[in-house]
Amino acid sequence: MAIPHIPPYEIPAGPFPVNVEWELNPDRAALLIHDMQRYFIDAYDRDQEPIATALDNMVRIREACEKVGIPVVYTAQPGDQHPSRRGILSEFWGRGLSAGRDEEIVPELAPRDGDIYVTKWRYSAFQRTDLRQLLGHHGRDQLIVIGVYAHMGCMISATEAFMSDVAPFFVVDAMADFTRDEHQMAAEYIGKRAGRVVTAAQTVEAVTPKAAVVDDVDALSPAGS
Repeated sequence: MAIPHIPPYEIPAGPFPVNVEWELNPDRAALLIHDMQRYFIDAYDRDQEPIATALDNMVRIREACEKVGIPVVYTAQPGDQHPSRRGILSEFWGRGLSAGRDEEIVPELAPRDGDIYVTKWRYSAFQRTDLRQLLGHHGRDQLIVIGVYAHMGCMISATEAFMSDVAPFFVVDAMADFTRDEHQMAAEYIGKRAGRVVTAAQTVEAVTPKAAVVDDVDALSPAGS
């Protein structure tokens, strides 16, 4: 059962609630790339918003995190789930993914050697998985959340991170959703109740060593200025 086509919409720009002044620390953070499988992304027009901007931003964040050794965690749902595992999800979403192409991470974000793969069974990346234990093993108590869908798995995973004493950073323009209203609601909820809403630019800046940021600025400056 394919996901119905998702009409284009502009990513919400805020401002969003700020209840905490957490600072993203690359020595404490892990990156969660949430459900970026072909099955879900096929529903979008790839050259239209929100996915055009969101996917570009996800790639930028993934590259920035890899450069500084931030653990990269992928969630992905398995195809051809047995009804006993699928449970009542099937009453909302049918049988879900088929084995094969549906399961693949989109090529732009293909996992690399050393990345962590978590098989995901419910909306939250923490349910029926060892994600909390993996974060503890790596000494990480901050979680950068990107992917799809903002008001479902991303929001609920971020909220459960908060309930596990892991501080979520919800990257609003590195996500896509069904509608702008649902995307907006997710960001507002996290900002009010469970985490820090940030942009891709803020995220990349926070995880990039300051010397590299200065070098980039100098490279863009006219000679002798």
